[in-house]
Amino acid sequence: MWQRLIELILSLFRTGRPAAPEGDEVPASLRPRVLLITFNPIIRSEGDRRLTEVLGWYDVDELCRAYIADLKECSGNLLEYRIVEQVVVDDWPVKVDGFRYDETTFLGCWRSQSGWHQPDTVDYEAIISRFDLLHRVESGQIDEVWVFAFPYAGLYESLMVGPDAFWCNAPPLLYHQGISRRFIIMGFNYERDVGPMLESFGHRVEFLLQHAWRRYPGEENLWEQFIRYDKIAPGQANCGWMHYAPNSLTDYDWGNRNRVLSNCDDWLNFPNFQGIVREVDCSEWGDGDMRAHHKWWLRHLPKAPGSTRGIPNNWWWLGVDPNAAP
Repeated sequence: MWQRLIELILSLFRTGRPAAPEGDEVPASLRPRVLLITFNPIIRSEGDRRLTEVLGWYDVDELCRAYIADLKECSGNLLEYRIVEQVVVDDWPVKVDGFRYDETTFLGCWRSQSGWHQPDTVDYEAIISRFDLLHRVESGQIDEVWVFAFPYAGLYESLMVGPDAFWCNAPPLLYHQGISRRFIIMGFNYERDVGPMLESFGHRVEFLLQHAWRRYPGEENLWEQFIRYDKIAPGQANCGWMHYAPNSLTDYDWGNRNRVLSNCDDWLNFPNFQGIVREVDCSEWGDGDMRAHHKWWLRHLPKAPGSTRGIPNNWWWLGVDPNAAP
């Protein structure tokens, strides 16, 4: 016990963060530190107002407060993000080919809904360099990055960076020098509300859990059981995934009133399943509301102590920390 405590203290001294728990140890709470970067250019032709004000889009601070509160609620107070630094950028992010919008080109495309630049993808390496992200993560100042921008800014919903980074709803950015752990850059659009933010987080969780359970085939893969829905497994629906509720027939079909059998409630007992099965429909998850469905789904993510088949039972930890999977 004392040896482990000494190791934790030394690790914190060296890196500014505790060492990853080992074996059946899991964090008692998750408090990731976030660098928030907002590209919100000043529009000179519109009275020096910011883009969000000119087009009547959402306030980033309010979006973040709601997003953090939703995740804290759904995790049973296990997860609480902390924004430790906020940067508001007055200019336009650069694309992978060097192109930048300006107020004339962007507003022209937006108002005509045409003429968008291709390739669309933002230059992530430019963002990493500009904001010194590798150093900030390695030194323990931050654990992940949230980038807010406008539609067609070219952001992925989530992207993993670092040594042995893997697909997280985007191609990974591999770095093996200057950083010893992985981190995630979340991409958010301030034209849209909290529902899409939760969907971005949910997809991130899906890829991290898929990675954690990747070596287990068939019925041994509990993650594959969790995301089952009736269309692909009639009579054996579990919780579904971001695009498919237990009874969905198509992508985003969160308002389906057909009743199907599901053992979604039993995941609240994980890993000690009780064999609970009952009929469910969209009234369980908000009658088609995106935010309500995603919160329902997140509430069912396991957060139990211990491990099953060598995989921690705290799936929130696995979905938040890209370094947690065995």
